[in-house]
Amino acid sequence: MNLLLSEMLACSDPSQVASLSRFFKTGPGQYGEGDRFLGIKVPVTRSIVKNVWRETDFNELEECIRSEYHEVRLASLLSLVQIFSHARKDESLQKRCVDFYICHTEYINNWDLVDLSCHEILGRWLLDKDRGLLYDFAEKGKTIWEQRIGIVSTMQFLRNGETDDTYAIAEIFLEKPQPLHDLLQKAVGWLLREAGKRDEFKLRGWVESNIQKMPRTMLRYAIEKFPEEERKTILSIRCPSALPQQA
Repeated sequence: MNLLLSEMLACSDPSQVASLSRFFKTGPGQYGEGDRFLGIKVPVTRSIVKNVWRETDFNELEECIRSEYHEVRLASLLSLVQIFSHARKDESLQKRCVDFYICHTEYINNWDLVDLSCHEILGRWLLDKDRGLLYDFAEKGKTIWEQRIGIVSTMQFLRNGETDDTYAIAEIFLEKPQPLHDLLQKAVGWLLREAGKRDEFKLRGWVESNIQKMPRTMLRYAIEKFPEEERKTILSIRCPSALPQQA
């Protein structure tokens, strides 16, 4: 019996399905179109995973990651994070987790599924390895989710004081055909903002050098922690019409 799956199904809450479906934009033409929900909030999913991940094998993860239900896919990913994290010096097991993740990116198909898993698995794995995989995801990813994996995975590097890859991968998105999807703009801007927390001077220099290339949402997210007057000045340079004109 797949304990992870059965525990998730048992916690279904139909009263929450409609609101979650709206929140994750599942309507026609939206980024989560067609996704289905059980009505389980993230803290409940985390609690289930905490209790059963040790009894969950890769075949059961496979069944869950392919589920039609968003929360079950998330449970699979959070369990994979736990297996990877607890493997510690078992590099073969960690590599199996990484391979599983890479082979199932078609099911990692919303921003929360990406953001709660990629830096904990790919980011950690690549701390002492070649990081070309993330550049490939960012540049050649078949979906916006694979591309988002490329930039969000660098969060783990930032947590270890390394900012270069975040900026380098951000530049890949500046060269993509515009308009860049809003969820990619937000992700890149978010990671740039996080990089700025480690080195504010470096972020200011990078923004100054790339301000005319940066889509407005990306820029707004990147400079969110700057003083208000400085933000207004930067945004006026990027898009003068965004501010009221003097009489």
